[in-house]
Amino acid sequence: MSTPPHDLVGVGIGPFNLSLAALAHPLPGLRTAFYDQNPHFTWHPGLLLDDATVQVPFLADLVTLADPTSPWTFLNHLRARERLYPFYFAEHFHIRRTEYDAYCRWVAEHLPALHFGHHVDTVRWNPERALFEADLTRLDPDGRAAPAGRVHARHLVLGVGTEPWVPEPLRPLADAPDVPVVHSDDYLAHRDTLLAAGHVTVVGTGQSGAEVFLDLLRHRPVGRERLHWIGRTEAFAPMEYSRLGLEHFTPDHTRYFHALPGPVRDRLVPAQWQLHKAIDAGTLAAVHDELYRRTLHGGWPDTVLTPAVHVHAAGRFGPARIELHLEHTAQHTRTRLTTDAVVLATGHRGRPLDDLLAPLAPRLRRDHADRPRVDAHFRLDLDPSITGSVYVQNAELHTHGVGAPDLGLAAWRSATILNHLTGRRAYPQPTRTAFTTFGLHPRTPQVPPARRAARLTPPADGT
Repeated sequence: MSTPPHDLVGVGIGPFNLSLAALAHPLPGLRTAFYDQNPHFTWHPGLLLDDATVQVPFLADLVTLADPTSPWTFLNHLRARERLYPFYFAEHFHIRRTEYDAYCRWVAEHLPALHFGHHVDTVRWNPERALFEADLTRLDPDGRAAPAGRVHARHLVLGVGTEPWVPEPLRPLADAPDVPVVHSDDYLAHRDTLLAAGHVTVVGTGQSGAEVFLDLLRHRPVGRERLHWIGRTEAFAPMEYSRLGLEHFTPDHTRYFHALPGPVRDRLVPAQWQLHKAIDAGTLAAVHDELYRRTLHGGWPDTVLTPAVHVHAAGRFGPARIELHLEHTAQHTRTRLTTDAVVLATGHRGRPLDDLLAPLAPRLRRDHADRPRVDAHFRLDLDPSITGSVYVQNAELHTHGVGAPDLGLAAWRSATILNHLTGRRAYPQPTRTAFTTFGLHPRTPQVPPARRAARLTPPADGT
């Protein structure tokens, strides 16, 4: 090795590993390096619509909930850009997605441990040196690859993020270069083509589907909208946003969820879909307002909004049209829909780690469903012969619950990883974060003792 090994090497630079890099930066003596194949920081660029907001408050930035004194807070970003007073008067608790992206890019531009344009091909454990080895490929702006050597690390953190998910019946059309079937992740790149299409169908009843449908609706002529919006859920449902409901996105709930048996966790995650897969109530209101506005002079907009529908087959209809075979999940009725373009707002799935971790596979312990086991410190459960740790970010939905992809828990998870990595309280953690008590603790009295009234001290003059 020509250089000393790193204490931590990160694979992928999305918001979560960017949070970890920002919190690791000031820790003395900690050598880190983070690699990403993109030429610069990018975060869902196809969905950076002008009016779309982040669904967590601005305090849920990369660092504040772990260290509000950090130089990498969102407020310090505003101060550096001389935008602090305008933000103060704007009174925006939820910021625009474009603004969050600009903030992340500002942080990324100032952290020397970040290396873009590098792809990590594979990682392995070197037992003789008791280090991980990661082979790198450098990518130039045109995508040409060249070997970039090997780095060594005592520990790894994987934050490779998610990738667009396309339902099986639509994959052949989505993969065809000349068919206007695009995932919502690429919406802005194809927006002009979609606006010019005669009829557009949006598939998916989550937040992305609502935002795409609303944007198309606002830019198509009154009475000639020609839009369909369909999805599998039973309703265009609002996201759970009550204050006690939001306590599912606290460290308290994460710890409770992690301690549950695996089969119980598997039942809970799908049942909690309205916590993280539904639609912001403000977006639903905006959709309704726009539809209502189009009825003011009589008539109804040329739109069809139908939940509880899934696409069971799809194909080309003639030289330029698309035919979707639909089934209603409650009625069990079927029909066909011919359309000119399709936007798939069908969500994301975690990028598989199998290829990257192939050399470690025999030493990786798995659960009842053959998924990697992840401990309370966000470490993969590896054979004890591997003395280094492999941490994961946003790959632990099955072990840590609905908070895994939530930006609001990014700083806490990063702090948890760094505290474990360094063996000290680099970032002190709160002992309690929710009013809700998740679960019963048989050995602990469930009725708290009554609070004693404060004893008043008489004045010095005795009156």
